[in-house]
Amino acid sequence: MSNVTVRPVRTEADYDAALRDINALMDARPGTPDGDRLDVLVTLVQAYEARHHPVAPPDPVDAIRFRMEQSGLTPRDLEPYIGSRARVSEVLNRRRALTLPMIRRLADGLQIAAEVLVREAPPATGRKRRIRVTTKAVTTKARRGRPTGKVAGVARGSHWRHT
Repeated sequence: MSNVTVRPVRTEADYDAALRDINALMDARPGTPDGDRLDVLVTLVQAYEARHHPVAPPDPVDAIRFRMEQSGLTPRDLEPYIGSRARVSEVLNRRRALTLPMIRRLADGLQIAAEVLVREAPPATGRKRRIRVTTKAVTTKARRGRPTGKVAGVARGSHWRHT
């Protein structure tokens, strides 16, 4: 039985040396001394990376877009999982959060881990949308052509504001 000598990976220098050794041993066959050394080094490097270089899980929208790219899907293909074309667009543009039923359907249908989909996606950035704000009383009176009181100063019962 051969003796596989390895050292713990505690520092960046140890990590770099282990990566060089792994690179040199990549063609080693399993069950050989070099193959055993490769297995041990890979395990040590994975443990070091998990402690010192953790990889954060992707946000839900990025995970969906990645799966779409992998599978050659279009936004229209997501409608059975998310809903209407408009709803798919809102989710992919980060204007609408995923609901629990959407998460379940996406996890089952696209094989995306539910743990990834449950995470909160960062909000959309960029331009602000203008939305029309109305009240029932204002619009009803304006339609009848009778804007009165405070309503008289509002153009036809509505005004614009930035959100």
